[in-house]
Amino acid sequence: MTDVEENVPGKDPGDAESRPCKPESSGPIQEDKGSLKDPPSPTRGRCWLRKSSKLDALESSLGVGLRDTVNDVSKLSSEIGMSHDFHMEEKVLPPGSLEGRIKETMHNAFWDHLKEQLSATPPDFSCVLELLKDIKEILLSLLLPRQNRLRSEIEEALDMGLLKQEAEHGALNVPHLSKYILNMMTLLCAPVRDEAVQKLENITDPVRLLRGIFQVLGLMKMDMVNYTIQSLQPQLQEHSVQYERAKFQDLLNKQPSLLDHTTRWLSRAAADLSAPLPSGADAASSACSSPSEAANSPEPLSPTMVLSQGFLNLLLWDPEDDEFPETLLTDRARLQELEAQLRQLSLLASVLLVSSSFSGSVLFGSPQFVDKLKRVTKALLEECKCRPEEEAMLTVSEQLAQEIHQSLKNMGLAALSSDNTASLIGQLQNVSRKENCVRSVIDQRIHLFLKCCLVLGVQRSLLDLPGGLTLIEAELAELGQKFVSLTHHNQQVFGPYYTEILKGLLPPAQVLETEVASL
Repeated sequence: MTDVEENVPGKDPGDAESRPCKPESSGPIQEDKGSLKDPPSPTRGRCWLRKSSKLDALESSLGVGLRDTVNDVSKLSSEIGMSHDFHMEEKVLPPGSLEGRIKETMHNAFWDHLKEQLSATPPDFSCVLELLKDIKEILLSLLLPRQNRLRSEIEEALDMGLLKQEAEHGALNVPHLSKYILNMMTLLCAPVRDEAVQKLENITDPVRLLRGIFQVLGLMKMDMVNYTIQSLQPQLQEHSVQYERAKFQDLLNKQPSLLDHTTRWLSRAAADLSAPLPSGADAASSACSSPSEAANSPEPLSPTMVLSQGFLNLLLWDPEDDEFPETLLTDRARLQELEAQLRQLSLLASVLLVSSSFSGSVLFGSPQFVDKLKRVTKALLEECKCRPEEEAMLTVSEQLAQEIHQSLKNMGLAALSSDNTASLIGQLQNVSRKENCVRSVIDQRIHLFLKCCLVLGVQRSLLDLPGGLTLIEAELAELGQKFVSLTHHNQQVFGPYYTEILKGLLPPAQVLETEVASL
């Protein structure tokens, strides 16, 4: 998908209102949407709830209605509620996919047909009129409510009734209209789009120009959507919590047993905390210093601790276990993604730890070398993600042994002997086994880090990382932030239910918090 590069709308609307915008002569184009004309809107098939006039404006800018399924609403609502930097992205189909090839063929056919129409004698302007109508709608959608003068100007300059009459008489001035559109885009676009609009001014072919206009307008529309979402984030998050809780309560009223799995999930978490620490846990705990002490303090058992343990248990959930907590069903796919990311980071950290023992302090003390090993390992694991870990690690181990051997030679250090090379490859391959001692320790430490994140926050947990994790600090920060955001939003929505369940699970003297939702 193509990321929107900047979540800012156009330039200051006040500037746009005050600067003159006169039609001149030619303009850009935009790549198609869901049809042959408009760029695909990633928000179609999703539902927004009317809460205020601002939310109405957001729905208008997204071009979607309120008739979509509850499931889609809940998913989008959760996405916005969990992510402070949530933004929409335009869906781009893989070039080699069947759908992508079909879409590209249809688009090319449309633009070829447009070229034939404009080259005919006399020119046929039927397709151009349709394009101008769509361009007009997009330009109007980019305006803010107070930009009445620009709205009137666009309505007048792109009066479809008048343009149709001009087309019927063969007097439609496409270059003139394109130039006007370009001028308007210059006023309305975010700074990040200035260069793209300027490039369009150099295009002389009318069809290429129209196609370019559509491409850039599609990006501008996405910029406006993301700016609107960003500006309404607090309202959207609050509304998301209220909406999801109300929908769940409706279901609970019809099905009183809907919290059975959630109750068992929290019961297991409480039992895990009450059980003695496993062998080796003390060593892992001490590696996290003060954060780990806060995260692992055995007394008193509180709702916060039980919930934190419960969320951590979800990252180890057996796929065959159907008793997934009802309150987290909409988050299950996200949790599975986090679990896969955690597994990859565990492999990466284990690989780097093993590699460091064969590389020597001089070589492994080079940030460039370590970054190179990380890039190579990530790329190979990504390539092999559909294969068993054992097979993937065979490829990784051979490549890394070669990288280390060559780097040692390049630095004038003693290269790996054949025995050391074989030992390195063997140890790296063994990392794929869960019972591997290096992998086991790294797994424990990553889980401890995530536990610290839930109790203390990500930034404080990063201050004193356990040994072996410093080389993947940036990746851990990303994982921790995603995990904390997901759990925080879930607690805001379902906190009252968790509080009631935990009151029945914990002795009154140990219930030190009254509302889980406040976490």
